[in-house]
Amino acid sequence: MVSDESAVTRAVTAPPLAAPAQALIGFGEVRHTRLRPRHHAFVYPTYFLFLPMRSLQRDGPGALVRNRRAALSFYDADHGDGRSAEQGGALAWLDELLAREGITEAQGEVWLHTYPRVLGFTFKPVSFWYCHRSDGSLRAIVAEVNNTFGERHCYLLDAPAFGVELRAAKVFHVSPFCKVEGSYRFRFMRTPDLTRTVARVDYDDAAGPLIQTSVGGQLQPLTATATRHALLHYPLMTLAVVARIHWHALRLFIKHAPFFRKPAPPVHFTTR
Repeated sequence: MVSDESAVTRAVTAPPLAAPAQALIGFGEVRHTRLRPRHHAFVYPTYFLFLPMRSLQRDGPGALVRNRRAALSFYDADHGDGRSAEQGGALAWLDELLAREGITEAQGEVWLHTYPRVLGFTFKPVSFWYCHRSDGSLRAIVAEVNNTFGERHCYLLDAPAFGVELRAAKVFHVSPFCKVEGSYRFRFMRTPDLTRTVARVDYDDAAGPLIQTSVGGQLQPLTATATRHALLHYPLMTLAVVARIHWHALRLFIKHAPFFRKPAPPVHFTTR
């Protein structure tokens, strides 16, 4: 489990080596710190899925419950343009997005870091698609962001590298306590043997650094035992994500954080 910021920055940043292409589950922490005008921070235990999408499509879901009801499951329609498995699923959507952007060499494994459905409910503040070349090197990362208004936007990070900071202009409304201005700073870290992953996203507005966030943890095969552990120790986890978002929004309101109305969503679905 990621216990503090120093542990986050100590995570190994070398490119991943060949690993068994099976569905993984990560147990760790999500961290969030707002720096001003009032300091506000929280840390929560969490778990998430880490899925080799090409291998799952080719070899079957294994222990992963996919596109059918279960206590813990993954649905393709929760991502991208919402297409069903019969329409090619989320992976077909991703490949089309990359092709439109001129990225044609990401034919290797695609690892998806995302939240599952739990008892039929899910909310995914952000999912990360790690798109590799056939030789295993990282070609692109897509950060797929959802807000609580039912809107979705993708940030395409071109030519990334593990441990290297990437930037993207903020164009999509997420929180009523932040303007749609400034930029995000992304940093991704992963152990070569795929036993640990960390994604860090910091936000700078016009005045400078404002919010620091990270999510990461220890990865292990997704098995029936691991699924039972997740459901037992983190019941209603995805529902709790939404509840905590609103709880902390209330606390920010009480602290008199500036409040901004939601603007119209960006014209283009993807920001490169």
